[in-house]
Amino acid sequence: MKPFSLLFIILVIVLLTSYIDAFTRNDFPEDFLFGAATSAYQWEGAVDEDGRTPSVWDTTSHCYNGSNGDVACDGYHKYKEDVKLMAEMGLEAFRFSISWPRLIPNGRGPINPKGLLFYKNLIKELRSQGIKPHVTLYHYDLPQSLEDEYGGWINRKVIEDFTAFADVCFREFGDDVKLWTTINEATIFAIATYGEGMKFGHCTPSKFNNCSTSNSCTETYIAGHNMLLAHASASNLYKLKYKSKQGGSIGLSIFAFGLVPYTNSKDDEIETQRAKAFLYGWMLKPLVFGDYPDEMKRTLGSRLPVFSEEESEKVKGSSDFVGIIHYTTLYVTNRPGPYIFPSDTNKGFFTDMGAYIISTGNSSSFEFEATSWGLGGVLEYLKQSYNNPPIYILENGTPMKHDSMLQDRPRVEYIQACIGAVLNAINSGLLDSLYVTNLLTDQEWDTRSYFVWSMIDLYEIIGGYRSSFGMYYVNISDPGRKRSPKLSAFWYTGFLKGTIDVASQD
Repeated sequence: MKPFSLLFIILVIVLLTSYIDAFTRNDFPEDFLFGAATSAYQWEGAVDEDGRTPSVWDTTSHCYNGSNGDVACDGYHKYKEDVKLMAEMGLEAFRFSISWPRLIPNGRGPINPKGLLFYKNLIKELRSQGIKPHVTLYHYDLPQSLEDEYGGWINRKVIEDFTAFADVCFREFGDDVKLWTTINEATIFAIATYGEGMKFGHCTPSKFNNCSTSNSCTETYIAGHNMLLAHASASNLYKLKYKSKQGGSIGLSIFAFGLVPYTNSKDDEIETQRAKAFLYGWMLKPLVFGDYPDEMKRTLGSRLPVFSEEESEKVKGSSDFVGIIHYTTLYVTNRPGPYIFPSDTNKGFFTDMGAYIISTGNSSSFEFEATSWGLGGVLEYLKQSYNNPPIYILENGTPMKHDSMLQDRPRVEYIQACIGAVLNAINSGLLDSLYVTNLLTDQEWDTRSYFVWSMIDLYEIIGGYRSSFGMYYVNISDPGRKRSPKLSAFWYTGFLKGTIDVASQD
C-alpha cells in the first residue's frame, strides 16, 4: 500500500470515530429515514366504530380482565393532531399498521368503506406534511372470525386470506406508500403467541407444560412457516402486479436481540452462534438462502416443517429488505440462568434453542440499558451472514413507567446512544467503500432507517398502560387523551432539525 493511501485511511478512521461523541442529522445520508412508529390496535382505539369487528387482540385483552386497547390513545379520531405533532418534530417517516378487521371486517370479502377512508385520509395527511408512510400489513390483529374458523396462523388457509388482504392494501394505498412490511417481528410473534403463553386470541388456560403432551412445541414452527409462506405470497403478488407501476419495496421484520457471549469461553461462543441460528436464522435463512438453519433441522426433526422445492424458491429472495426490531442486548451462555421472559414455563422454543440468555446491565421490564454496541453487533452480523441485505430499523426505544413525569432523560440517553451506533455502522460502510471494497469485497453497509418506538404513549403488549415508550405523554385518565411532549420529544426534534449538538445536549 502506498504511504499516501495509508495516511488517507488513518485520517478517515480518525474522522469517523469522532462522530461517536458529536453528530447531527446532517452526518447521515440524505435519503436515510428518521421516523417514529405505532400500530393499529395500540394507537387507534375506536374498536367498535365505523364497521370495525373484533381482532384476536381484542379478544385476549378482554379475556384476562386487564387493560385493553378499546380507546388506547384515540388515534382514530386524533390522527390529524398527531400528524401535526410529527410535522412539528420534523419526522421524515411514520410507521403504522393497517387494522385487518377495520379494512375487511369479516377477514375476507367486502371492504369496509369507512375503514378504507380512514387510512386514505391518514396517508393523505402524512404526505401533505412531507412525511413518508411506512405501512405494516400485520401487527397481531388477525380478525377473530378467521381465528374461530380455522385457528389463524397454524392453518395454511391464512396464506390465501392474508394475500387477499395485502392485495387490497396494495391496490388502494400503493400509489402513496413506497415501504411495506408484511408481518411485524415474525419471530417473536410466533414464539410468544404459539409457544410462550402470550396468546393473542386464545382465552384458555396455558397448555404449555411439556412438548410430549402439548402441540405448543410444534405450533410455534408451523405458525412461523405459514408466516414465511404468507409473506412470500404477498411479496410475489406485489412484485408481479404492482411494483413496476408503484415503485415500492416490501420486506419482513424480525425481533433482533443483541446476542453476545457471557464469557470468552469457547462454549459460550458456540451457544451464541446457536442462539443466532434460532433467533435470526429461523426466518432470515429461508428468506436469503431458501431453507432453515441446519442447527434447527437437527434439533427439531419432524417438528420443523419442510419447504417444498417450489415453496423454497418463492420464499428465497422475497424480501427487498429486512426490518429489524431491536430493544435490548442479551448475554448467551451454556449455563442455566434465570428465565427472562414472561411465561409460566421454560418449555418450548427456548428449550429447543438450548442456550441460556441473561439480561445485560440493569435492564428490566421498565427500562432497557443503552447497550448500543449490541445494536451495532446485530447490523454487523446481518451484513456478514445474510449477504448484506438492506436494513430498516423499524422499532427502537426504551420503556419507562407511565406517569406524568416528562423528564425522561434515560430515554434520551438510550435513543442517542442507539442513533450513534447506527451512524458508526454507516461510517464503517463508508470505510469499506473507501478501502475494503477495492481489496476484499464489493459490499457496502446498507442501513436505511431508524424509527423510534413510539411516537406517543400506546397500549403496550406486556405493560398495558403501566409502562410506555412514547415521546409524547398521553393522559389515559383524560377523556380527551391530551398529548404532552416529553424531554425525548424535544431532543428528537432538535436532532432532526439540527438545533441540538449531541455533544452538548444539555
